[in-house]
Order: sequence, then structure tokens, then C-alpha cells
Amino acid sequence: MSTIRTRIAPSPTGFLHIGTARTALFNYLFARKHGGIFVLRIEDTDLERSDKKFEKDIFEGLAWLGIDADESPEKGGPYNFYRQSERTGDYTHAIKRLLEEKKAFYCFHTEEELEKEKDELMAAKKPALHVCEYRTLDPEEAETLTQAKSSFIIRFKTPFGKTISFNDLIRGEISFESDLIGDFSIAKRIDVPLYNLAVVVDDEAMKISHVIRGEDHIANTPKQMLLIEALGFSLPVYAHLPLILGKDRSKLSKRHGATSVIEYREIGYLPEALFNFMALLGWNPGTAQELFGHDELVNEFSLEKVQKSGSIFDIIKLDWMNGEYIRKMSIGKLTDLCIPHLTEANFIQNQSNNYIEHVIALEQPRLKKLSEIIEKVNYFFKEPEYDKELLRWKMITDSEIAESLNTAIKLLEENQEKNITEIEQIFLEQASAIGDRGKLLWPLRVALTGKKNSPGPFEIIRVLGIDETIKRLKHTIKK
Repeated sequence: MSTIRTRIAPSPTGFLHIGTARTALFNYLFARKHGGIFVLRIEDTDLERSDKKFEKDIFEGLAWLGIDADESPEKGGPYNFYRQSERTGDYTHAIKRLLEEKKAFYCFHTEEELEKEKDELMAAKKPALHVCEYRTLDPEEAETLTQAKSSFIIRFKTPFGKTISFNDLIRGEISFESDLIGDFSIAKRIDVPLYNLAVVVDDEAMKISHVIRGEDHIANTPKQMLLIEALGFSLPVYAHLPLILGKDRSKLSKRHGATSVIEYREIGYLPEALFNFMALLGWNPGTAQELFGHDELVNEFSLEKVQKSGSIFDIIKLDWMNGEYIRKMSIGKLTDLCIPHLTEANFIQNQSNNYIEHVIALEQPRLKKLSEIIEKVNYFFKEPEYDKELLRWKMITDSEIAESLNTAIKLLEENQEKNITEIEQIFLEQASAIGDRGKLLWPLRVALTGKKNSPGPFEIIRVLGIDETIKRLKHTIKK
């Protein structure tokens, strides 16, 4: 079996979309599983919309996820250029060849004429395809017209009465009738290719064996197969992935939340979690297992287990999965990842790294996203602000709240030399004597955190220290 070569070929016209990243991941996993090569190339022939900042975002996003290309514009490779803008000569050669062999032709219809034809066909409930009258024009006459006409494109001469079939690794046998395709455009000019022509030339030049892409490309496949046949190229194996859908089962878009990979990084998701989560968007391992390491996914992955129907992007599941990865992480690494968020919030002043680690360790069991750390631990870096009503346990009065806090201060001052475990036991005994644990412990915890939900008061005291705890309780009494 020859070397398997897969590719991802994003256009640098926007930030790396989660759908493009999922497609890259499946290509990467398939290549790694079979000891093949994964290629990243940039489709930047749309010079007006292409931007280097988007290209940089693509490189950065894939690298962050751990989807490493074997060949790319950054790494190079045996097939020279990995940007379409650097491969113009290959496209020009292919277009000239198709024109010379009368498999392509110049079309001189204006956009207005084509739009009118489309409207008339749709009104007549006929397929909106263009079978061009210029397809039989003498090539010499066509060349002359290109000098006289200001507007023209180059079309492929689609044969009539031909059935185009291929075996999709995910969807099985798929067939198209050429009479329902029409004469499709392949270039704006001899040196400006359009997508279907450029992708075919690139895949042949880079010896791509498997084209794994979204199902929205199925309609492009028969056109590309016609071009492959006309140019005498090798036919790759096709596999079309299900689309990623929002909760409302429409195509994933901004209205469903973040869609770019870097946005997920900024929100506080871990690359390992997103890598794992994306692998399950359309692929089913056949078991109940949901958490997979990198090597496990490489070993387990197969296109045979990719589903045909669209896959729902469940942000709740991603949050759960991200939390699981956070809990597996060493506290040192988690601290390093949280520090930028704390710094951005201006929390970190001269606190020791040991103090910050203890703070983050308290929230590690509850954290779902790194960005949540700001809201969850702010009271460790500044005195909390809150409505005094939050201090009220059930229906106790203001004087009872003050009495409870004074009792806490007294117990702390009298037992400063003891460790936190011993102090906790003393408080629990006092709470039992009162007959209502909440009456003593609820105001204590709220006074320290200003929150309805937080870790227990003695976990917090262990980090804040006795002196800071007493200071906050006294401040609360004044409040």
C-alpha cells in the first residue's frame, strides 16, 4: 500500500473555525493511524480577502491544538510551495492544456445575462445550471474575443450523458448525472484559477491519497472528478464528514457562541480537552469511553466509525470534559495557566507563588474553564464586596449575625496556635452547642468570600491565614 497522504487546505480569509479544525483533526488522526503524512497548505488565491493575520491564526490555532503538519508553508516539504499564491504556474499550465484540448473554453456571458438565465430557469422549475453556447466556439475566435471583451471567464466543458460515481468511505456509493452539473467555471483568467481547478492541481502535485472534508463539499466532488479525468490525474479516495451543528440543529455559527479556535483558548479551554472533544464530533468509538489521550485517539480512530448525520456541538459536554482535564493536571501547571487570567484582572501584586498555588488548588475540583478563576478566587486577592443580606442565615437578626461573627473571632483568637483541623473541630463543637451549624458557619464563610457558593470556611482560612480572617470578620461586624 502506497503512503497515505491527507491534507487540510484552509483559506486565510477568516480566523480558524472550529469546523475547519475538526476536519484538520480527522485528517491528522487518519494519517497518524496509518503511518502517513498530514499536509497543511494555504488556499490564498482570493487575494482580495486573504490576509496574513488569518494565516498566522491558522498556524497558531493548529499548533496550540497539537495538530502538527508534516509539510506546510512553515515547514516546507518535498512538493515545494504550500501556498496557492506561489503555485500560479501549475494552474496556468493546467488551464492552457484544457483549453488546447478543447476540454475548457472561454465564456463571454455577462453577470447580468447569467443572473437572468438563472431566474428564468428557476421560474420554470428547472435546474439552475448553465450549458454555455460558447462551448463550441472556435478557439481562435475565442482568443480574439478575449482581446475585445472586457468580461469573460473560463469554463469546463461538461460532457453530456455521463454518470459520475465514487465510493465515499463514510457515505458509500454516491452518483451524479453530468447533465445536472452544467459547464462550471474553473478560472477567471488564464493565471487566476478558481477553487475546483486549483484544488485538483494541488492534490495531484502533492500526491494526496485521501481527501477528507466536510459534506458541504460533496457537490464539488463530481466537478473535481471530471477535471481529474480530463487532466489524467490520479483519483483520490473521498470521505465527507458530517457538519457540526448548533443545539438548534442549524450549521454552527457565531449565534451559537465562539466559533474560532483561538476564542476557545482565550475563554480558558485546554487544547487536550478541545482535541478530545472535537474527535467525538461525528466519530463514535463504539464504547462508553469519552476521555481519550492523544495516542489513544490515534490508535482508536477509523473513518468507518464516523457517522453520516450532523454532530451537535454541546458546550455543556465540552465544559465537563475541560473540567475533567483540569482536575487531572498538576497544580503547578494549572497555576501557570491561571496566572495570565489573574494578572489580567490585576489580582497579582506581591503574593508568593506558593500562596497562588494554594488558592488555585482550592478551586481545581470545581473549575470548568481557566477564565472562571477570576470570579471564583477574587476574594483571596481583595476584600469582598456584597450585600449584607447575604450574611443572613435563614431568619436570624442583624444582632444574631454580629453575635455569630464575634463568636468566630473569639474562637480564632483563643486557638491561634492550633492547626486548622483542630480549629475546625472546635467550631463544629460550638455549632453543635448552638444547635444550628449554619448559624455559626454561614456568616463566617460569607464574611470571608462575599459569595453564596465557595469552598468551605476552614479551607479558606487555611489559605487566608488567621490574622486576615479576623480582620475581615471585624470589618464585617462594622458593616
